[in-house]
Amino acid sequence: MNALATAEAGGDACATNPAPVAQASRLQPPPHPYRPRRSMLYVPACVPRFLAKGRELPVDTLIFDLEESVLVARKLEARRNAAAALQEGGYGKREVVVRVNRHDSAWGLDDLTAIAPLSPDAILFPRLESRQEVLDALQALDAAGGAHLPIMVMIETPLAVLRAEEIAGASARIRCLVMGTSDLTNELHARITSERLPMLYSLSHCLLAARAHGLAIVDGVHLDMKDMTDFEYACRMSRDLGFDGKSIIHPDQIAYANDAFTPRPASIERARKIIAAWDVANAEGYGVTVVDGRLVETLHVEAARRTLMIHDMIEASATEAQP
Repeated sequence: MNALATAEAGGDACATNPAPVAQASRLQPPPHPYRPRRSMLYVPACVPRFLAKGRELPVDTLIFDLEESVLVARKLEARRNAAAALQEGGYGKREVVVRVNRHDSAWGLDDLTAIAPLSPDAILFPRLESRQEVLDALQALDAAGGAHLPIMVMIETPLAVLRAEEIAGASARIRCLVMGTSDLTNELHARITSERLPMLYSLSHCLLAARAHGLAIVDGVHLDMKDMTDFEYACRMSRDLGFDGKSIIHPDQIAYANDAFTPRPASIERARKIIAAWDVANAEGYGVTVVDGRLVETLHVEAARRTLMIHDMIEASATEAQP
């Protein structure tokens, strides 16, 4: 008996020649189209040359920051700079997101009024801690002329982590959860360690909430801009947990984040082999197959197709970026 028959049923149950069967996907497709977010760079909008530099960087997502990286005295300047950069455009296929100040702060509503009509790819709301706060933020965005815009939500407090599921499910307009691990570490009274053990529960819990609602999720920043060995480890840990990418604070971190979340040639080759073997097995009437001695089921085929989809989208973006 061949390995495929043994894997599927054992004995002589596969001795007959079964009719071809089509395997239905176990899961429904995610509600929002995938886009690469391997690297998500915060850009202080109070510095115009940083905004201009973003047009040249090989980053997946740019976050024009009006909030934490901007002094109170420069809030209005940052808002004007971000609006001017959006109007000028030129960012290609990069995702351009604006992190506004909280909608109920002294600057939040004016941020939304200035930015929403310019249609960035999304608005990033900081420090939301409940479903109701998400709905309140959306109401403020809609009133500012941004009813057409998707949003992202930062998870950066203990209460937000505990309510991550209700936040993730608050609205179909949410595209991505973004971890704010610096604030979270501070509020937990935790220590920053290479192994990130103090963050592991929070990261895993928020990842579960995001995936349960078909959302992307990006890990928080790494504050040490010189220790690239430690940063690379953090990126690979995020990838292995299941995150889509890493938030970054300096252009030197882009290459490491992109590399960690880019499928390897061996992974691409195996994905193609799995899909090819699966097609053959289905045509012969089998619901499982064996590739390189390992059992392959529907879930492995879904993962393989996702790997190839991510690879193709990254390749397409790189090709478009070439002069």
